[in-house]
Amino acid sequence: MLILDGHVAHAGAAKGFARWLEGVRSDALAAGISAETLDRAFSGLQPRSEVLTADRSQPEFKRRLEEYLDRMINAQRVKEGRELLKKHRRLFGRLAVRYKVPARILVALWGIETSYGRHQGNLPVIQSLATLAFDDRRGDYFRRELLEALHILDEGSIPADRLRGSWAGAMGQLQFMPSTFRRYAVDLSGDGRRDIFGNEPDVLASAANYLAGSGWETDQTWGREVRLPKTFEHNLLGLEQQKTLHDWQKLGVRKIDGKRLPRAAMQGSLVQPDGPGGRTFLVYQNYRVLRTWNKSHNFAIAVGILADRISNKDR
Repeated sequence: MLILDGHVAHAGAAKGFARWLEGVRSDALAAGISAETLDRAFSGLQPRSEVLTADRSQPEFKRRLEEYLDRMINAQRVKEGRELLKKHRRLFGRLAVRYKVPARILVALWGIETSYGRHQGNLPVIQSLATLAFDDRRGDYFRRELLEALHILDEGSIPADRLRGSWAGAMGQLQFMPSTFRRYAVDLSGDGRRDIFGNEPDVLASAANYLAGSGWETDQTWGREVRLPKTFEHNLLGLEQQKTLHDWQKLGVRKIDGKRLPRAAMQGSLVQPDGPGGRTFLVYQNYRVLRTWNKSHNFAIAVGILADRISNKDR
């Protein structure tokens, strides 16, 4: 599909999008979404070029780890994170009891995703999702998300004028996709709305509910940077390779400061986001949970490191 300046490049492509949209409409009607909702959502709808450009240049996957960390973690973001931990101490206490997810992880996700709510995105979610669903690269995934967004409109869960977000259709202060919103968003404040845009208790409770529902392990951290011995066998790297910390210790893996690994009865995997010669991280189950949020190794490591810095935690 060719799109220029926010519009399909020629009449043939425009007709192709219109035919495709009719197929989406049929699926949506069959799923119980009202014709009135679809009329409003699809009125004047066209693909948007900047969405495709962004999809092909995602920083989480394009940048090397060090460059990404330099961009996402700085002294100001750490400072703000610590201030928010104090400001919302009671709220985080409630969330820890209910969801068993540590405050430092929730704050770090908040910081990495939208700089604590400041950068939520302002693109129409329906248009972004329709653009990506019509595209060949990940069309099936975004078509499902488009249908989820249409359900949100039809249910009245989010008003149409607030259904705005990132180029990928991610919404709110923690950038939930529509399917994530429908499954995990929480009305903690009790005002009758699951407000992930402006209600901080709802925002943070929704994030905690997502992590808890995705398998967060209460008694584990996310991971830590480690050293490998010079003779290490690099076929042991990767998330598909899991060993106990005791076994990694026997293979010569050490904390980054050279000290022994913790004496903990849990398994971990070794990842090198930038390949041989790059930094190495020993990661645990909670790292895998963070990657259900965003599949990028850079993203998960950035969240973990920011969380550690916010809480002054010894990795």
